[in-house]
Amino acid sequence: MEGPYIRIEENGVLVPLTAVVTTVGRGSAVDVHLGDASVSVLHAEIVRHGPYAYVADLGLSRNGTRVNGRLVARRLLADGDVISFGTARCRVGGLPSEALPAEVELRRSASPELTRREVDVLTSLCRPALSDEAFVAPATAREIAADLVVTEAAVKQHLLRLYQKFRVPEGPNRRVRLANEVITLGLVRPLPTAGHSAPPPPHHSAAAR
Repeated sequence: MEGPYIRIEENGVLVPLTAVVTTVGRGSAVDVHLGDASVSVLHAEIVRHGPYAYVADLGLSRNGTRVNGRLVARRLLADGDVISFGTARCRVGGLPSEALPAEVELRRSASPELTRREVDVLTSLCRPALSDEAFVAPATAREIAADLVVTEAAVKQHLLRLYQKFRVPEGPNRRVRLANEVITLGLVRPLPTAGHSAPPPPHHSAAAR
């Protein structure tokens, strides 16, 4: 097969990456359908840039997207890479076989400086995704306002600043993209089990692991 493609390891099906954006997930309308229960309805997308391609995680499942075992938000792909969407695995082929420097990654390596209130907003935003329930959406501005006992308008202002700080572009699923970025960077932590107090949230920039 000429050009980039992915091979679904479960059944050996080859899917050419001919479109600029190829969606991957468990939903019926995605380009690459994976029936595994660990995969979100709309889990990720693979974006073409000429002969190159990168994967971008879109879901809020607890399993996320991995490249060669490493959890990623966005990652430039190399020929032979194994992408794991939850537990479903796909191998990338047909990409230029050239050495790519380790620093060539589309995900930022560190988080921006955050105020205490911005950390509170992010923690509340991501709380549903860090619960025991899988495949849930992040909290709405109204839910965050109720959680923090502030006005909805104040929460929306904080979210606007956070979109700018994390460079989340305008468009659909903006809260989802912000929450996914924050979770991947490790700026919020899973909820403690009953009887255990929550660890203090970070309030300075921290390098991604």
